[in-house]
Amino acid sequence: MIALLQRVTQARVVVDGATIGAIDAGLMVLVCAEKGDTEKDADTLLNKMLGYRVFSDEAGKMNRSVTDVAGALLLVPQFTLAADTKSGTRPSFTPAASPQDGLRLFDYFVAQARARHAVVETGQFGADMQVSLTNDGPVTFWLQTAAK
Repeated sequence: MIALLQRVTQARVVVDGATIGAIDAGLMVLVCAEKGDTEKDADTLLNKMLGYRVFSDEAGKMNRSVTDVAGALLLVPQFTLAADTKSGTRPSFTPAASPQDGLRLFDYFVAQARARHAVVETGQFGADMQVSLTNDGPVTFWLQTAAK
């Protein structure tokens, strides 16, 4: 599985003109399941994401996680993170999980995040979403459970 973490001061997801998820300070995370990913991969990615130190301490060093700072999470499904861009000028999405597996693993990831973290908002799997955010820093990190 893949997660693209962005430290934000605010972020929101709009579908059909309505805001379906919004947070203030925290992490906006694009989440993608790849072929062959399992719940174990989702658990591994969630553990790493919740513990990843991307927030500053008193000395200005990135020593605090989203859990440490009680930041919010906005989890947004995005299968295009699995794109194969090695050749040509059009991405191939064959590395991405099937829509059924992607939805199952995204729902599992969200449920596990909600069980472990206080504020978790989401985008909508398969929807045409407009995502807006203010990246704080900017700070952006790519996490992947295992390169396929």
